[in-house]
Amino acid sequence: MKKYLEELLVRYPVLASVRQEMESVITEVIASLEKGGTLFVCGNGGSGSDADHIAGELLKGFLSKRELSEEEKAGFEDRFGAEGRALSEELQHGLRCISLLSHPGFTTAFGNDVNPVLIFAQQLYALGRAGDVILGISTSGNAENIRRAFMVARTVGIRTVLLTGAVPGRCVPYADVVLGVPERETFKIQELHLPFYHMLCMTLEEHFFGTEKTW
Repeated sequence: MKKYLEELLVRYPVLASVRQEMESVITEVIASLEKGGTLFVCGNGGSGSDADHIAGELLKGFLSKRELSEEEKAGFEDRFGAEGRALSEELQHGLRCISLLSHPGFTTAFGNDVNPVLIFAQQLYALGRAGDVILGISTSGNAENIRRAFMVARTVGIRTVLLTGAVPGRCVPYADVVLGVPERETFKIQELHLPFYHMLCMTLEEHFFGTEKTW
């Protein structure tokens, strides 16, 4: 954790005021993933794109290719010969992360037939399990669909993390960890969210797969 966090604070010293909160987010996510949990991510608009971005960095290699072990590659080769070996050479290890933006068929159907505010809550209720973590990104902290998802999370035993700005919003009482970066304008908040979650992804990769940079 320390290496990438220190590098981040050198480049973005403004985030020093939320160092403890950043460490808490990392601790929450590592604890869940180590026990086989899933990280769910969600947000709206630009924050929705950030949620997809996070999932993209965790489901495949970020700084490292996360190659399969020789034993794992042999398993593919034993079953499928040269083609299996070639497949195993390109597969990468990933971390269990689901963006709740990634099911457009469901979200359009549920939003049209039931309630668009509950699209995150419904997915979390169907997919989430006690011990998972949901990271909700809301620059205002007032996103109602995130607040409702947090209500589901609290009910079923999923830990809740809110990534927001300096002004507390309606989601705050429902979050186990609140990381409010020290900005108040939407675009400035987003400009600080990105380097934080890149650091988070680097730290998770180092923790679970080692630190060698292979790209």
